[in-house]
Parts: sequence; C-alpha cells; structure tokens
Amino acid sequence: MPTGDCSLYSKSSPANKPRDLSSMQRRNHTSASECLLLGLSSRPEQEELIFGFFLAMYLVGKAGNLLIILAIGSASRLHTPMYFFVSQLSLVDFYFLSATIPMMLENIQTQTQAISYGTCLGQIYICILLANMDNFLLTAVAYDRYLAICHLLHYSSEMSLRGCTLMLGSSWAIASLHALLYTLLMAQLDFCASNVIPYCFCHLIFLLQLSCSDTRLDQFMIVLVGDLIVLLPFLGTLGSYTRIAVTVLRGPLHRGKQKAFYTCGSHLTMVIPFYDTISGVHLRPHPPIPQTRTH
Repeated sequence: MPTGDCSLYSKSSPANKPRDLSSMQRRNHTSASECLLLGLSSRPEQEELIFGFFLAMYLVGKAGNLLIILAIGSASRLHTPMYFFVSQLSLVDFYFLSATIPMMLENIQTQTQAISYGTCLGQIYICILLANMDNFLLTAVAYDRYLAICHLLHYSSEMSLRGCTLMLGSSWAIASLHALLYTLLMAQLDFCASNVIPYCFCHLIFLLQLSCSDTRLDQFMIVLVGDLIVLLPFLGTLGSYTRIAVTVLRGPLHRGKQKAFYTCGSHLTMVIPFYDTISGVHLRPHPPIPQTRTH
C-alpha cells in the first residue's frame, strides 16, 4: 500500500514559484506516492473564468436533478416504473456532480495542492460506482419502454414493485463490487516517484501508468471486467430500442403504445451523450504522461 500524498498541481498556481517547487522536491524524496494533477489552464487569468463556469454548471446540474426528483415525488401520476428509474438516475447524477467538481473548485480558489492517496482511491471508487449506476439505470429505462411498447400485456407483472426493487438492488450490488475491485487493485500498487497526470482528478488509467509495480493483472482485469460491465447494459439498451423500432415500423400503434414511444426521444437524449462519453474515454488512445521524476 503506497503512502503519502498526491499533489494537485496547476501550471497557473503559485506552485510554479521556486520556493514551492523546492518544497515539492523535498517531499518527493520522502514520499513514494506523490503525483501531480495538472489544472485545466496554464494561464492565471483564466482561473476565475474556469472557476465561474464550473461553479455555474455545478449549481445548474444540482438544481436540475433536484427539481426532477421533487417533481416525480410530488406528482402521483408520475409514480410509475419508468419515472421511478428516472428519479433514481437523477439522484445518482445529483451525487455524481459532487465526486470531483467541488474539490476542483476548492483547489482553484484556495490554491491547495495536497490530496491524500486515500482520497484519490475514494474518488476512483465513487466515480466508478456512480458511472456504473448511470449505465444500469439507462438500461432499466430502455427495458421499461420495450415492455410498454412490445409486451404491454406483461408490463404490469414484469415491472411490479418487487421487480423494480430487485433491478435497482442488483444494480447497486454489481456497481459496488465493480468499483471495489478496481479500488483494491489500485491500493496494491507501488509508486516510486513523483509524476504528472493531465487531469484535475484521480484517473484510473493514468495512475496505472504512474506505478512502478507490475500492472499486467490490473490492466487485464480492468479491460475484462470493465468491458463486460459497459458492454452488456449497452447491448441491452441497443436491443430494446431495436425491438421498439421494429414494432413501430410493423404497424400502427394504439394510444398507449404511442404515448410510450414518445417518451423514448427524451430517453435517447440521455443515452447517446452517455455512451458517446464512455466510448471517448475508453476507446481513444491516452497520451503519454509527462515525466517529472526527481533524483
């Protein structure tokens, strides 16, 4: 288990001062687990703009998700399986916003650099957990629409309170185990010297690149388990909408099916950006990490 700090570092922060660099170099000799997380900008004049932008987006995102939760909870006509999963999705996103942005804002505002390695692991765990829940809940909503349009007679029995609770509970269980697996794998790594991560938060892939341990097992598990966790729900979502499209094209829809079909459009506005982001993170090649080792 590595010990020490991972230092949040911004090119535009006072860390560029020689006094601070000397202090950082002294810490490099006493800690084998330090890393540098680069900020979003190398220009000091942009910090206030970045801070204001992310603070505004953070507040808007939190308020929007909270309003969705309150609207669904207060309207009895929205107490349906689909809106139950939508409310859970908003709840997950409500907390997801707090996983990294508040710490990033605090570091921009106060120029604080230090973040403990335990906090890095906690950040990794929370991000993976909540990203998995987003994935599973989007699939649950797609499955709900599939039953409502393609198997309406079986909808009530399949999407009962017991069925919805089972789906939600199993999603949390799988997401938690997956996040725990990755966190435990990272906790076993050794870090030999200080390095740079071009992110504002602890990123799993780049932490692997920083390690001087043998990471072949970690990489294999991340690829194998991670691909299954992402791919299976994605195929479920894709299959649900494929069957919906086939059903719609085959013949006319009665009023109930039309109403269910119209809700698919709003769902797709969440599904497409989510999987586009996931594919961008996992499929694009990661740039090499700048090396800042000291001897």
